[in-house]
Amino acid sequence: MFTGIIQALGTIDMHEPRGGDVRLGVGCGDLDLGGIRIGDSIAVNGVCLTAVELGAQSFVADVSQETLQCTSLGQLARGSQVNLESALTLNTALGGHLVSGHIDGLATLVEMEADARSVRYRFEVDPALQHYIAVKGSVTLDGTSLTVNGIEDNRFDVNIVPHTQQKTVFQSYQVGSKVNLEVDVIARYLERLLQGRAGNSANKDEQLAQTLIKSGFIHHE
Repeated sequence: MFTGIIQALGTIDMHEPRGGDVRLGVGCGDLDLGGIRIGDSIAVNGVCLTAVELGAQSFVADVSQETLQCTSLGQLARGSQVNLESALTLNTALGGHLVSGHIDGLATLVEMEADARSVRYRFEVDPALQHYIAVKGSVTLDGTSLTVNGIEDNRFDVNIVPHTQQKTVFQSYQVGSKVNLEVDVIARYLERLLQGRAGNSANKDEQLAQTLIKSGFIHHE
């Protein structure tokens, strides 16, 4: 698990195809590797990877075909900058929100505009994921924990303050950029729980809606 608070900017030092998979070498910049051991997890642009080799200030990880298909890691070339975060511990400050490092899909940047000293980024997601995203709820983009400001259909926007702009890969985004999206894990478990309570009838959507109303998650006039 992670918090979505980026600890350092790293660099892809190696991108080596291996029998359909890829082995990545990551230069870790200012990330503290003092407590990292082989087998530990490090989030790279929000993707939980396992360190299989360690250098003085770098690590190597294998990226499976499944991960290559579901994330942007396969598109990274040598020299690409990446967001890095080591796994949280019991004494880690939870400054963002609980992040699993398991990517739900890719979001596409469709608009950027200045908003005082911040920049407002608007993203488009697969319609199958839009119901997991709520105004003032949390999302993770390339490993960065963010608060959703607004939603319209399958688009949502977030504000990036100057510090985040400077310290993460947001500084390199352009319209059309595809980024790793992880929705709030609580939303996923809530949906699964309520679907189980709704049963398997043909009218599942209506039963799910009624369950949400009775549970207080939806206000019904």
